[in-house]
Parts: sequence; structure tokens; C-alpha cells
Amino acid sequence: MTTTTATSALTTFTYTQFHPRRFLSNGHLQTIVGNYLPRENHLPIPERVLVEVSPATENQISSQILCHCHWQPADVRASRPTAILVHGLEGSSNSQYVIGNSNKLWQAGANIIRMNMRNCGGVEYEMAQLTPTLYHSGLSADVLCVLHHFTNLYGLESISLIGYSMGGNLVLKLAGDLGTQAPPQLHSVIGVSPAVDLGPSADALHAPLNRLYELKFLHALLRRFRRKVALFPRAYDPNLTTGIRSLREFDHRITALYSGFSSADDYYHRAAAARVLDRIAIPTLILNALDDPFIRLTPETREVILANPNITFLEPHHGGHCAFLADADPAAKNDGYWAEHTLLRFLLANA
Repeated sequence: MTTTTATSALTTFTYTQFHPRRFLSNGHLQTIVGNYLPRENHLPIPERVLVEVSPATENQISSQILCHCHWQPADVRASRPTAILVHGLEGSSNSQYVIGNSNKLWQAGANIIRMNMRNCGGVEYEMAQLTPTLYHSGLSADVLCVLHHFTNLYGLESISLIGYSMGGNLVLKLAGDLGTQAPPQLHSVIGVSPAVDLGPSADALHAPLNRLYELKFLHALLRRFRRKVALFPRAYDPNLTTGIRSLREFDHRITALYSGFSSADDYYHRAAAARVLDRIAIPTLILNALDDPFIRLTPETREVILANPNITFLEPHHGGHCAFLADADPAAKNDGYWAEHTLLRFLLANA
């Protein structure tokens, strides 16, 4: 096991080099096994908190999202690091990687906020009633609302944002949008397999080898949209789903139309974190696997990442999408989830 020290303009931390688990060097195998492999969960029963992310108007009810929270004892809560974890497309606060990270962070003494995006959260019909809107990759302000809500409530002193895939785009976009005006409590931002170049990544999903992933996402998105139609029949047209065969078509016909974008291309451009990565001014970690089946970083985006001294960029050859499964080492209390151990070290180095 090789240990490496990474140094950026704002932080130094050590991590182990990633080596894929035996027989799992293929990116597709990493992705599939990582998605379905269950995590041990020893978290206490969470506090269920609804956070308003968009106030009501004359024509629309407010939007709320569900957070599952695990708090350290009240006398040390404010001084302990707090992690806000954001899931990926069609995930939730119960996604395996959210549970895996939360257990490690909890054992390290951190407060945990498992944030659901709009309409997400397990009890999906109930969640869909909490907001009249759809969710999409540009709603980074929702993460900021959650940060402010709990900071104001408990006086939290050290917060880290952790996002996977679409959630990675959200937290990185927020960090870029905030630039040098980030709240002093925000100590670090972490993106794992982040979809920062939305257009190229959506198109990569439509490639023949990735069609099963795309169809899985598309089926879930269409089902969620039909629930939305049932709840808000005057707001949404069910006929728009006819003939949709790709994620890009869904985003062009539905996401763009109902979320204030002129087209899928307009959505992908305006919602992508890639536009603002150069403005990030707080310690940031990006983990990306070169064999990720469908996340694509353009050469221009990679240049921007490498040029920003505040970003630590780790890009192993293997790891798949949101997986990074290495061999476990029970003697070292290492369960083989490399990304989870690496981001924990980064968070604690910046707490």
C-alpha cells in the first residue's frame, strides 16, 4: 500500500494510492458492483428535518427538501465537523455510498446531514408533494439553503460538502458560484465522480455500451415525472414523455421546459460546474476515474481544474463511477472503499 501526500494552496493531506479490487479492474464491473454492494449501517436513528429551499409565491407553494440528520452530543455539536452529503441522479439519502460515507464520518466524530434533492427521499410520493418543481443539476442554491439552515440553528463552525455524480456537480457549482464569498463555516468541498461537464456526460450515456445505465436512469425519471403529473395536473403535460429514448431528449423536452432553460444545451451549459471551477477559493477535492463509463471531462475542464491551486485532483486509471473498490484490509480497519477513506482524510485535514 503506497501512501502519498497531496498539497494544494490551502491544504495538505495523505492518502493511499488506488489499486482496484482483485477481478474488478474493469470500469463497468466497478460501477455495477459498487452500486449494489451493501454497506454496513450502524448509524443512530436519524432526525428527519424538512428545509425550505424556495418560498411560496402567489402562484406556487413553497419547495421543501428532506434531510436525515445524525448529531453528535449537544455540548460538542457546534465544534465538530459537519458533513452535508448529496446523492446523485435518481439516488437518495439512502444510497449505498451515502450510507457508507456517513458511517465512517460518524465514527470519526462528525455531524451528518444526508440531504435529499427535491422530490427525492425514499417515500417518493410524499416527497413529490413537498415541491411543485422538478429537480435538476443546476439547483446548487438548495445546498446553500441547507448549509445556512443548520448553521443558524446550531452555530456549526466547520462544514464540508460531499457530492457524488450529479451531487458532485451541485456542490462544486456552489463553491464556484460563491468564489471568495463562501461562508466562513464552509471549510471544504468534495466531488466524487462529479458530472461537471453535463452535455458530454449525457451524450456518453447514450453510447451503446452505456445504454443500460441510460435506460435505468430514464425509466426512473419518467416514473418520477408521471407522479408529478398526478400531483400537479395543471402544471405538467403527460404527453411530453411520448417517444423519449435518451437522457438528452428528457432534458430537452421536460427538464429545460419546466426549469427555465431554452433547451437541453442551454441547461447543460448553465447548470454545469465546469463554468465556474476556476472561481473555487476553498479547499476542494475531486476524485475521478479514467475508466468511468459515462462521466466525461473535456480537455478544457481538466486544464481549469489543474490550474486552480485550491483543487486537489486525484484521477486513478480505475475506479468506475462512484465505486473505487479496493481490496479490503481488516487488520488496518480498511473495508476497501477507497473514495470514502480518502475523502474522510481530506475533510478532517480541513476541519
